Formats: sequence, C-alpha cells, structure tokens
Amino acid sequence: MSVRRPNILLISTDQQRADHLGCYGARYLRTPNIDSLAAAGTRYNRAYVASPVCMPNRSSIATGRVPSLHGVRHNGLNLSLSNRTFADVLRDAGYRTSLSGKAHFQCVTQNAARLKGDRGNQAQHARPGRYDQELGPLWRQNPERDIDLPYYGLEHVDLAVGHGDQVDGHYNRWVASQGADLEALRGAENAGEGSNCPLFQAWRTRVPEELYPTRYVQKMTEEALARYAQDASQPFFHWASFCDPHHPFTPPGRYWDMYSPDDVTLPASFSSNTPGSWASKLRDLRAAGHVDLSGTAALAATETELRWATALTFGLITMVDDAVGAILDTLKRNGQDRDTIVIFLADHGDLMGDHGLIFKGPFHYQSIIRMPLIWHDPRRPEGNVREDLVSAVDVSASILDAAGVSAFQGLNGRSFLRAPGFSERDAVLIEDEIQADLPFTNVRGRARTLVTRKWRLTVYDGVENGELIDLVDDPMETTNRWDDPTASSVRSELTERLLREMLAHSETGRLPEFAA
Repeated sequence: MSVRRPNILLISTDQQRADHLGCYGARYLRTPNIDSLAAAGTRYNRAYVASPVCMPNRSSIATGRVPSLHGVRHNGLNLSLSNRTFADVLRDAGYRTSLSGKAHFQCVTQNAARLKGDRGNQAQHARPGRYDQELGPLWRQNPERDIDLPYYGLEHVDLAVGHGDQVDGHYNRWVASQGADLEALRGAENAGEGSNCPLFQAWRTRVPEELYPTRYVQKMTEEALARYAQDASQPFFHWASFCDPHHPFTPPGRYWDMYSPDDVTLPASFSSNTPGSWASKLRDLRAAGHVDLSGTAALAATETELRWATALTFGLITMVDDAVGAILDTLKRNGQDRDTIVIFLADHGDLMGDHGLIFKGPFHYQSIIRMPLIWHDPRRPEGNVREDLVSAVDVSASILDAAGVSAFQGLNGRSFLRAPGFSERDAVLIEDEIQADLPFTNVRGRARTLVTRKWRLTVYDGVENGELIDLVDDPMETTNRWDDPTASSVRSELTERLLREMLAHSETGRLPEFAA
C-alpha cells in the first residue's frame, strides 16, 4: 500500500531578521501564529542565506544552487529559464504547484544590471524566453498582461511585484475587482493623516488593510487551498510569498501605530563604533551627506530613524502573522492540516540598528545573513530547536526529501531532515556581489563568507584586509581579529576551508539537469 505524499505549504517573508519573531527572542513584537508553528515543529537557529540579497537567495532556495551557479549573482540579473527548480521536480512527480505573492525570479524594474565586468543581462540566458514578466512598470501600463505558465515549475501564479504599497502584478487587477482605485490610494503623494514621521521612505498609506498586498497574498493562498481541497487526489505545493517586511515602510490601518517607537529596544551593537569598520565609514558618509535615502543599500541611521523603522517593521510583521493565522485556520477548516508540511522562512535579514545601520549590504553581520527557518510536519511534531548549520540551498533538497522525490543533478543543497544519509554541515558558504563600489574604495562589492559554529570569515575582492569574527565570544561582532597574531592559525585554517567550500560548490563535471 503506497503512502500518500504530503502537501507542502511554504510561507516566506522578505527582509526579516531571524530575531524579529517572538519564537526567536523578540520580546516586544507579537507573532503568535508563526510562534505556534515553531512550538509544534522545529526551529533552526543557525540557518543562513546563500546570499543576503533577494533575487540571488530566492533563486538559491528555488534551485538548490549557489548564485555563482544559477547565475543570479545580484539583483538585476534574471534567473535563466533553463534552471531547474524544486517546483519543476515536484510537478514532474505529480504535485500541483502554485505561488501567491512575490516571485522575484526576474527583474522587477527596468534598471537591469549593467556593471563593469558584466557583458549584459541577456548574455546570461542559456534559454530564450520572456524575461520581462515581473517588470512592475509594464503591469501598471497594462493590468491585463499575464505571465507564461508554468513559471519556473509553478502551474498557477498570483503575482505581486514590489514592496510596501508600491506593489504591481496581478495584485493591481485584484484591487480593481474590489472596486477601488489603487492609484488614488497608494504612494507618499496620497498619504493620510499622521504621515509626518521622521523616517525616510515611510508614509501612512491610504490603502486599507483589506486591500493591502499582505491581505492579497493571504486571500489568494486561501483560494488556492480551497481549489486543492475540492480534489485531494494529488498532493500540492503552494508558496505564500509575502512582500513585507521591506521598505518603504507603509503598514496600513491599525498596523501603522500598533507599536510605539519609544518602546523599541535597539540592538546591543547600535552604539558600537569600531574605527576603520564598514559601519564607521558608512557613518562618515552619512555625516558628509553622501547617501541616497531613497535607495536600498546599507546606510547609517539616527536613533530616532531606527526606532521608527523598527516600530513600523513590527507592524508589517504582525500583519503578516495575522495573515499566517488565517491561512492556518483555512488549512484546518479544509481538513488539510493533518497532511500538510508548513515551512516558514525569510529571504534574508536587515541591519535594522546593528552598528547604527539599516537595510542590507555586503557587511555580513548575523542580522543580515541569518534567516528564520521553521519546519512543521504534523506527521512528526517535534517542538524542538536545532543548532545545525543550514544553508538556503538546503531548503529545496529538504522539500524533495520530505516529498519522497529524488534530488536532481547539480544540487548544492542537502536535506536537513534527520533521515537515512543525513549529513550535517560544519560550515556554510555565502556569496555576495553588490551593484556598487564599497564605501571609500574603488573596489566592487564582491565578498565570500564562511560561517562555522564559532567563526565568521569574510574576504572581499580587491580589499587586502578581511573580517574574522568570533561569534561565540563576540556575538555583537565588534572585534575584527583578522590581524590578531593570536588568531593567525585560525585565519589560515578558515581561509583554506573557504577555498574548499567554494570548490565543493562549483560544478562537479557532469552537466546539471535543466528545466524541460
């Protein structure tokens, strides 16, 4: 008698620190629904990104391969349609596959990457096809446009492109179907009363809670679950992919002032100022007025700005948590909760006050490179915490393992489920490339990081000195021991290990499998 394969529901958020959840230690933030998943499942404390940037890491989650292999080395490079994803494999194995919300496998703006050393965005594509399917401006021009299915293995997609109240895609069409004029509601120019907060990229949106992108992802996920409940003969995979938390900071309705900036506790490293550090250089840039407050790159922020950013981010996170609660209720109401694995993770973290900084960059503090990861399997409830080192590339292998489907050739990831053949990592490789020079240098922001149970080693291309951080004795990451003579042997060992990890994550001779 064959055992029915489990359904799989993957829930993801965007720029969310691991410790911005109650189950990871946040005391002021309320996330009861996500916390309940962790309480009945497994919470991974040492899960790390493959790259601390949206497109590269999401592509690594989908393909099980590091950015240097799947080709999305930084934002602005499309994921080639030739890449095989775990959704492709699940679909071939009989799963129905879908996504509601953010995909971000292709560029969402028309500013495609054109960097020194790049040969152009289209040169990366090993397979012809449409690489304009997530361009937000095109969806605003024509809300009736659509995407080609299956989309990276997903048979049904309800697309949301963007962040805050600046979201496009199928979302635009849904808002119109509710009888609302989105263009008259969203944006700083339409902001409601109480928008005069002292934070850049923040306004009190007039988009109501019931029409906000978070609610759209929730409703589309509930509709997908209802479709699958009508015919349970095949298992399903659904990705509920929320666009928040992320700047611009526009929590709607009651979520705007749900948390007070005055009650926010900033990270312990907020006031640290190590001379010569990247954080110190970014503070100098801000003081000199040489920063773009409308961008996405890491920058120094004031205490007031960071208190507001954190409070508004908490509002965004609690709205997502409320949506997760509604989705879990739908699973239970449909009778799908008994055989559906629920996974929660984030694209990457946010500095959000660490060392006085905000947003993200090639500064591999734990706040950016750690991601929350929760795995709840109702067939094997655990309610425990694991300290295993886990990489984002392991998510696809673990999903396939749970589904009883063989992994495909070229996978860098390994299943982190405790099954026969389980192999625990003793190090994690992180790749990073940004689209600008590092502060006060003429060097492109290319970095490679190795994380072990005790150490973080980061090496920058073209920069003589790197970073060697003792994560156990220096959890605030304020002391760089790169030039410390007493740590020279550790630096040598980790540098060699980094090289070996890079070799292990390169192609292995046989051609990888590509999408059909």
